[in-house]
Amino acid sequence: MAMRIVILNGPNLNLLGKREPAIYGTRSMEQVLLDIQRTYPELYLEYHQSNHEGDLIDWLQAYGNEGNGIVLNAGGYTHTSVALRDAIACTVVPVVEVHISDITTREPFRRVSLLTDVCAHSIIGHGVDGYLHAIEWIMKKNNNKAK
Repeated sequence: MAMRIVILNGPNLNLLGKREPAIYGTRSMEQVLLDIQRTYPELYLEYHQSNHEGDLIDWLQAYGNEGNGIVLNAGGYTHTSVALRDAIACTVVPVVEVHISDITTREPFRRVSLLTDVCAHSIIGHGVDGYLHAIEWIMKKNNNKAK
């Protein structure tokens, strides 16, 4: 059976490739998803993006008990959303937190993640390659669990 991973992106990540390319790069999310699908054609990948906190919570609740894992880039909600943190804490599948930039070296308000301690793993500052690293981490974790 194919591995199923869901990628959830938060606010402003619909502008990836256009918004502040010096920080977030020039590759669009569509390009990132194509690269992932080319690298792992056997992977069943779902992708959702929303600028609305409630949508992210709804998706975490919908996908948090099925599949193999969730890759989450919560954008600005990383630093502000207790509700998103609580939704992650209720998931059964591992959630991997991804940040394109290194939030630990940015503005003081971006340095604190409310999500890190409820996520299974965090990948910070690897650019858009962080999405692929997160998927590889989930795949490895699932393969180790199967042994």
